[in-house]
Amino acid sequence: MSTDNNNNNINEIFGSKVFSDCVMRKRLPKETYKMLKKTINDGEPLEASVASVVANAMKDWAIEMGATHFTHWFQPMTGITAEKHDSFISPTSDGKVIMEFSGKELIKGEPDASSFPSGGLRATFEARGYTAWDPTSYAFVKDNTLYIPTVFCSYSGDALDKKTPLLRSMEALNKAALRILRLFGDNETTRVITTVGPEQEYFLCDKELFLKRKDLIFAGRTLFGAMPPKGQEMEDHYFGSIKPRVSAFMKELDQELWKLGVLAKTKHNEVAPAQHELAPIFTTANIATDHNQLTMELMKKIAEKHGLVCLLHEKPFAGVNGSGKHNNWSISTNTGVNLLEPGDSPKENAQFLTFLCAVIKAVNDYQDLLRVSVASAGNDHRLGANEAPPAIVSIFLGDELTEILDSIVDGTEYNKKSRVNMEIGVDILPKFPRDTTDRNRTSPFAFTGNKFEFRMLGSSFSISGPNFVLNTIVAEVLTQFADRLEGSDDFNKELNKLIKETIKENRKIIFNGNNYSEEWVEEAARRGLLNLASTVDALPHFVDKKNIELFTKHKILTEAEMHSRYEIVLENYCKTLRIEALTMIDMVKKEIIPAVISYTKMVADTLAQKRSLGVDLAGALEPSLLQDLSDLGGKLMKAESRLAEEVAAAGSVSDVLESAKCYRHKVLPAMEDLRKVADTLEGLVGKDFWPFPTYSELLYRV
Repeated sequence: MSTDNNNNNINEIFGSKVFSDCVMRKRLPKETYKMLKKTINDGEPLEASVASVVANAMKDWAIEMGATHFTHWFQPMTGITAEKHDSFISPTSDGKVIMEFSGKELIKGEPDASSFPSGGLRATFEARGYTAWDPTSYAFVKDNTLYIPTVFCSYSGDALDKKTPLLRSMEALNKAALRILRLFGDNETTRVITTVGPEQEYFLCDKELFLKRKDLIFAGRTLFGAMPPKGQEMEDHYFGSIKPRVSAFMKELDQELWKLGVLAKTKHNEVAPAQHELAPIFTTANIATDHNQLTMELMKKIAEKHGLVCLLHEKPFAGVNGSGKHNNWSISTNTGVNLLEPGDSPKENAQFLTFLCAVIKAVNDYQDLLRVSVASAGNDHRLGANEAPPAIVSIFLGDELTEILDSIVDGTEYNKKSRVNMEIGVDILPKFPRDTTDRNRTSPFAFTGNKFEFRMLGSSFSISGPNFVLNTIVAEVLTQFADRLEGSDDFNKELNKLIKETIKENRKIIFNGNNYSEEWVEEAARRGLLNLASTVDALPHFVDKKNIELFTKHKILTEAEMHSRYEIVLENYCKTLRIEALTMIDMVKKEIIPAVISYTKMVADTLAQKRSLGVDLAGALEPSLLQDLSDLGGKLMKAESRLAEEVAAAGSVSDVLESAKCYRHKVLPAMEDLRKVADTLEGLVGKDFWPFPTYSELLYRV
């Protein structure tokens, strides 16, 4: 009985706060609904008269849901969302008010844009920015406000957000993919979309403990902290029993996400203590982006209700696994075909091979862009560690699929289960076996049967950046393929030649082994693959000539927009490390040094008392401990002074790239040296004297 009630409850609450397709179908006139669907599905312009009808219906529905305000909800280059709330009320001539919401207000908003990062696209005194409704992502009600998903641009039309390039890239891939499908005789498909399912990892810690740590408050990660006696080495947390407090948080999170139409599916403990994961079912890329932003926001809000804090930093605790966000990406048609899934006929498999080869070539040609798309100060701590892919981009295909591709290139027989000739022709390509090989958790870009799992994203990332890069690079290669095949007199023969050449020329990007090994680093170098270890190494490639040509060709970003994003990310990198360094200095001066002095005084007083009582001090602990405290205290002061000098020097460099290099090569090592001394002192100073919660408390008090 209770199970049925729970199921019924889920059915009732799912999407209950969303102005979804079924709500629109009920509330809109039939013709209005048809015209709106054409805008959503085919990208046709929305007429003002249609917008007015939609706006009125949306307003009435929202008010019924308890909404008093509306907001254009957008995603500026801060990495989080932004909103400005306006009420529905409008004054009447008799001094009263009515609830109104026009089509004009639905389609376009005008928030102040002066304080959002623009990378020099606009002067600081220029305030105007515009939001434009994204009708492909459903509006929803939250906190008594109607949220309207929008894009965000400047007065001059430059993109100031993360969503605009994503929408542009989806259209570019759609155009290129349709050209390929037409060559295979598919005249039914009218739209090709990319789908995404982002797996969200995060940590939970006790709020009271969180508030006692300046580093967690200001930097989102612990800048000091010695490892506890037990970390994750027993491997007993992953998929383990969920603690009641965490379970209550997860339950409420699921319910609130379901109300907003977010397809939250899987929840479990991750590898590290206090680490967890939530995974949704895949959906269209731009909707998945909106949903992931909502997920991160609600994680933080709901955690506080349970006396917890949700940490989304990529490496909040040194010595244990960091948090990523695995981006499961695929390509589908509006007729329900997954273009990255092997089919049941030779024709379907030839088509599958074409799209697969396009992805392989795209990843090989644009390794630098994929690395740039996941670059941040936080993610630099995670990439290359033993729980995350290295900074080297490669593709995992599995042994079976790799052998099939090798047999195609080499002209040999594939004889895993049956001897079949892998000569490519639309009419003779055999049925592919489903992949039966194991997954590779170390691969940054792994094929998992009908999708690619891009595993390099950091947990705090907007998925928009990596996905607009993925969409664009694949669109470019599909365009190259279409140009070549459309001009051929013999499609089958040219396709055969194209696929063989593509596999042969891009084999170096395929690696099915252990990406964590030193041997792979050496092998990757021999293959000529890029190893862009840090954000500072990677980011300049974003504005390389070939990449500017790519994004401008497909009208994803202008050259000015690209340079602006380059500047914004570099500035963010510098600001992040500066905040972290200044926080460390503050914690050392105001918390750690006073604690060490107090403890040292206690030890010294105890020693003096023993001496006054005539106690034999031969072999006593106090003299040795006192000496260690004194020596380490001196090293601490020296390391703090060095860090302060390096921060000042880096901050004085005017060129943003050179400043970032100073932070990477000077400030960061100084921070690490200071931490080593402080963490050693933590092991010496008594618990009652140490000024903030330790790892033992943070990781095991949830």
